[in-house]
Amino acid sequence: MAVEARFWLRIVVVIPVIFLGIITPTQAQTVNEKDLIIGFSQVGSESDWRTAFTEITLAEAAERGISLLFSNAENSQENQIAAIRSFIEQRVDAILLAPVIETGWTPILLEAYAAGIPVVIIDRNVTADESLYLTRVSSDFVLEGRLAAAWLVQATSGRCNIVELQGTVGSSAARDRQIGFNQVIALFPDMRVVISQTADFRRAMGHEVMANILHTENVSEICALWSHNDDMAIGAIEAIKEAGLDPGDDILIVSVDAIPDIFAAMMAGDTNATVELNPYMAGPAFDAIVTYLNGGEVPKWIPVPGGIYFPDTAAEEYARRKP
Repeated sequence: MAVEARFWLRIVVVIPVIFLGIITPTQAQTVNEKDLIIGFSQVGSESDWRTAFTEITLAEAAERGISLLFSNAENSQENQIAAIRSFIEQRVDAILLAPVIETGWTPILLEAYAAGIPVVIIDRNVTADESLYLTRVSSDFVLEGRLAAAWLVQATSGRCNIVELQGTVGSSAARDRQIGFNQVIALFPDMRVVISQTADFRRAMGHEVMANILHTENVSEICALWSHNDDMAIGAIEAIKEAGLDPGDDILIVSVDAIPDIFAAMMAGDTNATVELNPYMAGPAFDAIVTYLNGGEVPKWIPVPGGIYFPDTAAEEYARRKP
């Protein structure tokens, strides 16, 4: 018994000493962001906004002297998981993840957590336990939907049959924008979403889906189009024109992103409103990583601001945002 007691005494004494020797973010020397290697798993390039978001992130990393390992997942969760696992194997300092859908991330986030690599969720959200990632940098998708609905209620005096073009099924952006929009129109009994179909955030699919709707439905009963992003709206605008209708007049249009092409469409009188999805998320994400690695506190959500824009400022916004 005495031998066993001495064994456990050694364990009790040695384990704290071992853990005292582990370098944690609060004990580490000051981290210089120019020394950082960060992996970035991007959804893909399904829209003009996504492409701009990628370009802005790469430029922000270059300006700060961060080595950014970029992976385009081409809208595949499997590709994203493989990229993150590769980043872990390369022992990067941190990982940015813009997830294609919300679910299915827990196992790979556990791998990153076990490796001591902080993960920042950027743009869309995940359903994994918050303890598995450092923070999320994003817009408020629910608020975006509410802003779009509030404008449409005002523009139609609360009476409108609405076609909805949804984004990628299973993505937090599509789900939360829909929730926010529906929360507002539920307050007005004569505001109804009569058709809701996905076009996967893609311009070509927006055209295809809207053309099919206009071919099969009584177009005189459609008051407005609510599109989860600008690219689908731009595709739908072409379908509306091909049907002999005047987009922005015969069918009101509100969408999300605030990309240059939507302001060009506004200038042509083809659309009515866009809610901004701010693509400048990399700066706050990199700041959060540096703060954490230097032992600082990081909130679980870092929101980025956005607004809603109308034709009266379209020319100015187009000039400011065009490539």
